[in-house]
Amino acid sequence: MKPEPVPPAAPASPPRVRFRWAWWLLAYLALALGLVGIVLPGLPTVPFILLSAFAAARGSEKLHRRLLADPRFGPMIRDWQAHGAVSRRAKWLATVMMAGCAVVMFLTAPKVWMAATGTGIMTIVATWLWCRPEPPTH
Repeated sequence: MKPEPVPPAAPASPPRVRFRWAWWLLAYLALALGLVGIVLPGLPTVPFILLSAFAAARGSEKLHRRLLADPRFGPMIRDWQAHGAVSRRAKWLATVMMAGCAVVMFLTAPKVWMAATGTGIMTIVATWLWCRPEPPTH
């Protein structure tokens, strides 16, 4: 008895194509959270916009182009993609907002250790942020 030939396996699609829908979903979800963060104190805007641009580059070329062309977010995204850089203005704004959130936490947290933990995390983030290079002057 002759064995039946095994059909050739379908070529595996590259991960970018296979999970494009997941990248698309992450891009729009991160963008929505970033936009909410503009008006909601304590919810960061910049990290969510950068995450949105990262995911959009893998899942939605249209959204990625729109983010890069946006007058508010485009320069920040391009600086990050090209140099891993954050502007001094953004660093100051983030630091002031984190300090304000720390004050609110100490005034409202039921336990001091809760506010101290949140403040410690924000201190680590601020330190990392200030260690990032600034974009080159044009």
